[in-house]
Amino acid sequence: MTQLFDTPVDRRGYSIKWDLVPPDVLPLWVADMDFRSPEPVIRALRDRVAQGTFGYHFDSLPLRETLAERMQTRYGWQIVPGDVFFMPGLVVALNVVCRLTGEPGSSVIMHTPVYHPFLGAPLNNGQTVISSELLRRRANGSIHYTIDFDAFEGAITPQTRLFLLCNPHNPVGRSWTRAELERLAEICLRHNLYICSDEIHCDLLLDEQAHIPIASLSPEVAARTITLMAPSKTFNLPGLGLGFAIIQDAELMKKLQGLLFTQHLFPPVNTLAYSAALAAYREGQAWLDALLPYLRANRDTLVAYVHQHMPRVALTCPEATYLAWLDLSESGIPSSAQMMPGSSQTFFWNEARVAVQEGRIFGQGGEPFVRLNFGCTRATLLEALERMRAALDRHNLL
Repeated sequence: MTQLFDTPVDRRGYSIKWDLVPPDVLPLWVADMDFRSPEPVIRALRDRVAQGTFGYHFDSLPLRETLAERMQTRYGWQIVPGDVFFMPGLVVALNVVCRLTGEPGSSVIMHTPVYHPFLGAPLNNGQTVISSELLRRRANGSIHYTIDFDAFEGAITPQTRLFLLCNPHNPVGRSWTRAELERLAEICLRHNLYICSDEIHCDLLLDEQAHIPIASLSPEVAARTITLMAPSKTFNLPGLGLGFAIIQDAELMKKLQGLLFTQHLFPPVNTLAYSAALAAYREGQAWLDALLPYLRANRDTLVAYVHQHMPRVALTCPEATYLAWLDLSESGIPSSAQMMPGSSQTFFWNEARVAVQEGRIFGQGGEPFVRLNFGCTRATLLEALERMRAALDRHNLL
């Protein structure tokens, strides 16, 4: 199936990733892979459209049953179908969970740099963001992140209600170990915090380690945890708008259901998305099994190229996700040039015609970085890297 991922797909007209950049710019920015989705998903959508009705659709018991079985077989995590609550995407879910677990004036703690909607969700609910910056070590062109547990616990206040966890972590690519998760969970339980764990990249681990849902650590942790997952990153379905929360506390689940059915704070899931997700989880494993080695090879190609040809740029070697995190602090690129894609001042945009995501939007600790999406054909990745190298060379920045 390697040919499937090597074959370019013309996405212009169907994707903001490609449509928001000019034709001569290679888009390696938003977290959206360029690969054709699994054939069983495409077939299921055709069959669903042929059925011909598109009314309101609030639930799918077969999908909830499939997800419960998947949690058991993949993670040894026992849940029941009633623990699953469908939502129209994880960004919506982050905002809902902040409202679900806290009140205006309370605070939400998170590790930064982090997926940027984490930073906005508490503010939308009148809450304060507490940033606990991850520890960063740079050596021999490589960046590695760990958790500063003392700083994390020291930042918690009496007003803190919620810890937003990103596992695997976007953008730094860490897949947190059991020991790291256990220590985080112990701190949160001791301070009576809820945990909202964004595990949307949980199926995209690139090495031999296994994903560990933090809620699977113990019943005590599960009772305080809202786990967020989706088929969107795993099977490349972000535009269909389906995510789900796993909640094992009955009172918390009842409160969440009230936000949908009585307060109408968010819309129901797209009716087509249920069919797509069910097909993906039931029949998409062969596609995923072929995708992972392709992404691993892309990651290894990227890391080797940057080490060899851009020695003043350091980067992570992601354990998970298809997102690399490049440190430009010693590159010589003026910091004022490291702006959002589309800005006239963006160095790689202007000089290399490559769109990457600017690091400062990921919060504290993101300033000298850019995020690069290697979920593309290897030919596209290599062309983008060569453009970036050539731009640095033209400006004597190698």
